Amino acid sequence: MDLIRGKRVDTAQTILQMSKQRAAVFIGAALKAAIANADQAEADVRRLVVTDARVDAGPTIKRFQPKDRGRAHPILKRTSHLTVAVDER
Repeated sequence: MDLIRGKRVDTAQTILQMSKQRAAVFIGAALKAAIANADQAEADVRRLVVTDARVDAGPTIKRFQPKDRGRAHPILKRTSHLTVAVDER
């Protein structure tokens, strides 16, 4: 998210396409959705800038892994919420 915050949307999309990080695919999808929402609100897509990009903690899925002698070890599968906001400049 730090890579695209404050950048123009076309530059941000290029950065995310070239990034090797796994989360870049999901952030790119959130950015495309924000651009589509701005286009529906009749904003000029060529003048859009990423104003807010953040990752918040989502719900944690709790699972257990069976271990020896009847014990169980907890496994916490963490999720997150991606937020991308764009604005005209």
